[in-house]
Amino acid sequence: MSSRARTAWIVVAVVAALVAVGSVAWYLTRPAPGPVDVQSSDEADPTPSGTTTPPEPLDPPADPLAGWTLEQKVGQLLMVGVDVGDPQQVSYDAVSELHVGNVFLAGRTQAGVDPTADLSASFTELVADTTTHGAPMFVATDQEGGNVQVLRGPGFSDIPAAVDQATADPADLRDDAATWGAELAAAGVNLNLAPVMDLVPEGTAAQNPPIGYYGRQYGSTPDSVTSHANAFSAGMESAGVDVTVKHFPGLGRVTANTDTDAGVTDDVTTRDDPSVAVFASGIDAGAAFVMTSTAVYTQIDADRPAAFSPVVVDGMLREDLGFDGVVITDDVSAAAQVQRWTPAQRAILTIEAGGDMVLASADPGVVPQMADALVERATTDPAFAAKVDTAVERVLAAKDRLGPAAQE
Repeated sequence: MSSRARTAWIVVAVVAALVAVGSVAWYLTRPAPGPVDVQSSDEADPTPSGTTTPPEPLDPPADPLAGWTLEQKVGQLLMVGVDVGDPQQVSYDAVSELHVGNVFLAGRTQAGVDPTADLSASFTELVADTTTHGAPMFVATDQEGGNVQVLRGPGFSDIPAAVDQATADPADLRDDAATWGAELAAAGVNLNLAPVMDLVPEGTAAQNPPIGYYGRQYGSTPDSVTSHANAFSAGMESAGVDVTVKHFPGLGRVTANTDTDAGVTDDVTTRDDPSVAVFASGIDAGAAFVMTSTAVYTQIDADRPAAFSPVVVDGMLREDLGFDGVVITDDVSAAAQVQRWTPAQRAILTIEAGGDMVLASADPGVVPQMADALVERATTDPAFAAKVDTAVERVLAAKDRLGPAAQE
């Protein structure tokens, strides 16, 4: 073989060796095989591998109090008294000027259903965007029966006292209460501050001025009170009238009347007392309102009346019993029990305790002081303003339950 031929052969061998080495290196360093993509190019997922499309942002929940002025909010937390025999201008001004969203028909009348309906309408017709922000109005009264029956006359039944109602079968009492509720509804009333659920111990009625003396109790045992009071409530509610169980945590043991006497105390009732369990039954049955007593319960909170006590309202009603409805005070306008506090202080203490509505039934003249005090405190105290908002939302939630006629 010539030297030129040997040189050419060597070159070819070297090139072949280099190609072989490169092939091996490529094989060892190639990417690992993946699944075969059978998707056509025009159907390919544009989202990069390993990522997800972020969800659309959720809209924030609507503010139920958007557009409300502070004055309008405060108005929902007050209930002004209206003298059924001689309604005063101060009661009308409370709605038209102070934005008060709730009225209480007080006193006694024999006028009957139709004139009472006209009186109710004279207030509900004031509902407007500029007064109550268009929210419907609670028109309340005391239609327990017996000595405590505000509305009488043509179209109204004579309702027996609770102690007599308790002798009826609960099913029959429910039917009777449905009739009484229909009479209230025809008169424009959508809230009854009844039934009484105070437990008066056996043999002590005569020594219990606010309840037992007048036969306002449904009995002296928890079973009697709960079965008949709840039957009364069910009948009222079937007619479209909300009810209020009262007077939490119980006036059955006091020996003086908070309306006419100061320094009224209950030194026996405790936080887990059987009389409290009676109210739990009324709440479980669906009562929209609970009325707090203005007596002082020394075994629970010796420093404040129940209506002004965070222990009673936030602690017992809200936490212990799980009540999320409206807490309304007993009358705190003229009651002797609360005169050591100014009207302004009474309103503020109610909301601070966790209450929702201040009842000024006997003396509507104190309502301007109460409204001004609540507005001023909420303006300067954000925590108190938050309590006002919470209370207003509870009141409006209760008003959502009202029938179509009340919503007009």
